Parts: sequence; C-alpha cells; structure tokens
Amino acid sequence: MKILVTTTSFQDSPGEHHNLLNAQGWNIDYLRGPLKESELIDIIQNYDGILCGDDEYTRRIIKKGVEGKLKALAKYGVGLDKIDLKAAKEFGVRVTNCPGINQVSVAEHVLALILTFEKNIYTQHNSVQKGSWKRSVGREIRGKTIGVIGLGAIGKELAILMSNIGMTVIGFDVSKDELFLKENPQIKFENLNSLLNQSDYISLHVPMNDSTKHMINKSVLDKIKTDAVIINTARGELVYTKHVLEALENKELRGYLCDVLENEPIEPDELLLGKPNILITPHVGSRTLENICKQGIASINNLKKDLEQI
Repeated sequence: MKILVTTTSFQDSPGEHHNLLNAQGWNIDYLRGPLKESELIDIIQNYDGILCGDDEYTRRIIKKGVEGKLKALAKYGVGLDKIDLKAAKEFGVRVTNCPGINQVSVAEHVLALILTFEKNIYTQHNSVQKGSWKRSVGREIRGKTIGVIGLGAIGKELAILMSNIGMTVIGFDVSKDELFLKENPQIKFENLNSLLNQSDYISLHVPMNDSTKHMINKSVLDKIKTDAVIINTARGELVYTKHVLEALENKELRGYLCDVLENEPIEPDELLLGKPNILITPHVGSRTLENICKQGIASINNLKKDLEQI
C-alpha cells in the first residue's frame, strides 16, 4: 500500500503515532499540507490512502484519485468540510475522522486566548521586550457570561471548564442533549438570540456547512453586547470577516480572537492582520503533544481498518 501523509502536526511532533505508522509496512510519502487542489491533481492517483489534514479534496481530486489507486481518506482531526463527501460516496472512497479526541486541547486553547487578551499578555510581553515598563489594565473573567454556540464534544468540554472557573455558561445547539444538561445543571440552555444578548464572550463550536457559513454577520453582531468578545477556534468561514472588522471599528464589538482563518496558511493580504483587538493563532488549538499522539493513532487505525476491508 502506498500512503501519503500531509498533516504537519503529525509530522512535526514525536510520539507513538510515528511508531504505529512505521509498523504498518506501508510505502509512505510525506508532503506538508494543507495542499491545494492544484498540488494534489497530479499525484492523488498514486496513493491507496491518505492521512490528511485540511487539504482540498474536491470532486475533481477524488475522481482523479479513484482512476488510479485511491481507496481511503483518513482525516487527522474532526472537520470534514474540505472533503467533498458526496463525491467520496459516489466514487466509493472511504472517509473517516477522529471525533471525541481533541476537546480538552481546544477548550484549553479558548481559555488561553481569552486570558491572553484580557490580561494583555501578548501586548505587554512585546512591550517589555523593547525595554518598556508601561502597564495596561486588564479584566477578570470570573463572574462574566460566556455563550457556547455548538454543544458537541468541544463545546461541552468548554462549557464545563468555564463553569468550573466561575463563569456563567449559556449553551446553544440545534439539537438539545437533555442528558448532558441534566448532568450539568449549572449550564443554561437558551435560544441563540438570548445567548447573543447576554454573553460577554461568544465561542463558536459548530461544523462549517451551508447553514453555518458566515453565521457571524452584521445581523448577528447587531444583537450582541458592544463590549462582547468573539472566539473562533472552529472554522474561519463561520465569520463574515468584513462585518467583524466593521463592528470592531465602530466599537460594536470589543475583540475577535481566532485560531482559524478563511484562507490558511495566512496570506499577506489577510484582512484581520495587524488590526487592534484581534488575536490570531495559526490553527494550533488541537496541537498539543498529548492530543497529536492520540489523534495520530486514531487516524492511523481508521486508515488501516478501511484499507483492510477493501
């Protein structure tokens, strides 16, 4: 079996996932993703399986792949929005992901982004490095309200984490998990408008699809507190970038903290770059040593299982 590995998190971090991969006896190639359609089109047909990140698996790519050897795509991660699932089903390409693994890492990253922003850690660090001792005034988050949009594995983990440090938590999801809410009565479940109206912080944890694309737009931003902060560790496309920038410029939003962009890696003309009250990290929410190993092992096992069944 010839296998391509494109996820850089997997490649860059040592751990048992490498031992497991090497033990399979596969012929393995490595490329550094995320790969564009133009980068995949001339090579996709050479591989039986791909351990992938957020590469562009369009209908064109999948069709070209099955004209060659392609049988399976194992996503290192959760989101499948970069894979044309209809085309994969049509052409018989198996697709797997790794749900229920990275929730601790991502939830902690949300907390880290909020504290970094509210305690001015990034600006104060940069200032001190230049020899300055000018001190800014921060904010406390205990007692504030955070709205968690999307109560999947990550949203639930974040809701529990934030309630444990003294925040009021409001959750919303298109489907209501009655058992989870019964076991965690401190977490309020309300409709989206109520969440938007009450929250000091709003954290996004929904998949990217036709119904969620640009869900944070002017009509939504008009409903939130002018002092609110939005955190996005899910997908950049959930947010209408221009509307967020307008809200920040008009002081209708206090901050936008994100681990994801519409176009990744970051491009020189990225609209969010260099703007005040915006904090960007390079899609590293799940990139911890512990999580990389767990996610790597899960994705290898998924790929192995699919290839063995063919």
